[in-house]
Amino acid sequence: MSQAEDIESVDEDGVIESVSGPVVTATDLDARMNDVVYVGDEGLMGEVIEIEGNLTTIQVYEETSGVGPGEPVQNTGEPLSVDLGPGMMDSIYDGVQRPLDVLEDKMGTAFLDRGVDAPGIDLEKQWEFEPTVEEGDAVEPGDAVGVVEETVTIDHKVMVPPDYEGGEVTSIESGEFTVEETVAELSSGEEIQMHQEWPVREARPAGDKETPTEPLVTGQRVQDGLFPLAKGGTAAIPGPFGSGKTVTQQQLAKWSDADIVVYIGCGERGNEMTEVIEDFPELPDPQTGNPLMARTCLIANTSNMPVAARESCIYTGITIAEYYRDMGYDVALMADSTSRWAEAMREISSRLEEMPGEEGYPAYLAAALSEFYERAGKFQLINGGEGSISVVGAVSPPGGDFSEPVTQNTLRIVKTFWALDADLAERRHFPSINWNESYSLYKDQLDPWWESNVAGDWAETRQWAVDVLDEEDELQEIVQLVGKDALPEDQQLTLEVARYLREAWLQQNALHDVDTYCEPEKTYRMLGAIKTFNDEAFDALEAGVPPEEITDVDAAPQLNRMGTAEEWDEFIDEIENDLKEQLRALY
Repeated sequence: MSQAEDIESVDEDGVIESVSGPVVTATDLDARMNDVVYVGDEGLMGEVIEIEGNLTTIQVYEETSGVGPGEPVQNTGEPLSVDLGPGMMDSIYDGVQRPLDVLEDKMGTAFLDRGVDAPGIDLEKQWEFEPTVEEGDAVEPGDAVGVVEETVTIDHKVMVPPDYEGGEVTSIESGEFTVEETVAELSSGEEIQMHQEWPVREARPAGDKETPTEPLVTGQRVQDGLFPLAKGGTAAIPGPFGSGKTVTQQQLAKWSDADIVVYIGCGERGNEMTEVIEDFPELPDPQTGNPLMARTCLIANTSNMPVAARESCIYTGITIAEYYRDMGYDVALMADSTSRWAEAMREISSRLEEMPGEEGYPAYLAAALSEFYERAGKFQLINGGEGSISVVGAVSPPGGDFSEPVTQNTLRIVKTFWALDADLAERRHFPSINWNESYSLYKDQLDPWWESNVAGDWAETRQWAVDVLDEEDELQEIVQLVGKDALPEDQQLTLEVARYLREAWLQQNALHDVDTYCEPEKTYRMLGAIKTFNDEAFDALEAGVPPEEITDVDAAPQLNRMGTAEEWDEFIDEIENDLKEQLRALY
């Protein structure tokens, strides 16, 4: 049941028997699994999660202190659903899609009372509807009948709901309408409004899932250059506390070339969500120049909010993402963090006295994670178009232990793994993605795109960088034993080249106005400049020049300034020319 439905229509048909935190049991409740109910005298929203004879177990999405046995429970007979329609972009919701700004205005304070409700979208605002079909045209489920300018960036397509029969358009006209007014009528007798509802735990129908062949360009060199994510792909960012998970996800939300971003703050600290809320309206979208919030929907379920709502916020976010995918958009969903979601499931499971699995997590943890990530993908839509959802989930393993259940079960599902390293973070190397532990299984299928859109030798140049970093990793063990000076001259030079790869290319400053975003062409040119230094340096070494003279050339340190140079194309040309001139002058 969505917030837009009339709560007055529910019947009082149950009584609370016991209360244990967010878990409430009721008797004499005629309900089905996943029905939405309203609990207690204050009408706290909850969801049926277990039925045993006359005893019904409910998880409540709000604080239950003060609720006691004997209070009523009202059943709506409907599953937990979200309101879908224009107005979701540039909005901030809680875990069950209550708009926080609307609730603040309603309450007159930032601290919300229990039981307060509001529809997920504005039911009274009028939108300018422009038809894209005419009377007599045949439409099927998923087809767009018109568009609404939702924000300066997003045209919202008004679609035939997927559970409709479809038919010929008998009536349609342009004008201003609220989301609940009929904008088109079909020969089947069905009426189409801008407002739809959909159960959050049920995936919206789509056609075949296709193999993604286009990357989600993130603007982050280590991710685009070494471990790319496909549009319609899945990725995990595990890392210990303080290693930069949240900043990395915020960078992806800010700069990725997705059409729509759904950012879920699931159980994270409130100040991190505040930073997103403050930054996004001020930052321009690199694709359009419009504010980032114009293509963003935020779901804030911070660590001080009720634990049960944390369990639902992931499903709320992915359902909103599927709705925009059905319009043909490429959607990026950021979930920070899935560990908090799993912890919410663990708490609910323990209160239900279910048999625990590894480390106390429920036995169905792997199935729940799989169900969530499988809703990502590049899809052939039921209307014949294409759309995609890319899912990036942060994982917060306690103590940075990647062998814990949430990380391991996530790794079985996702195809891109960005492993954050506490040692790199302590050395102030950000993003702290460990290039020796991370991987992407999308590289081979994405290489044709990089080669046709950026550079023909993209894959070859990337492989050179990977080989140099792998060799450095092997040499570091020897260096720690005998010192760098004991190595052969060519290996000393390899270490110097690898240092520039790490410091000038892999490292990136998220807080610098220029370096925060790096387009693919710049990523390639920067790597090419370091390879130029490598090639010219080894030519000089073969001509008999000592390594210390090679590394002392004035142009080499300029490689570290490439990321922050505003006129980067000219700057890199100048560095490459200086490197060739100065190194060739040594022999």
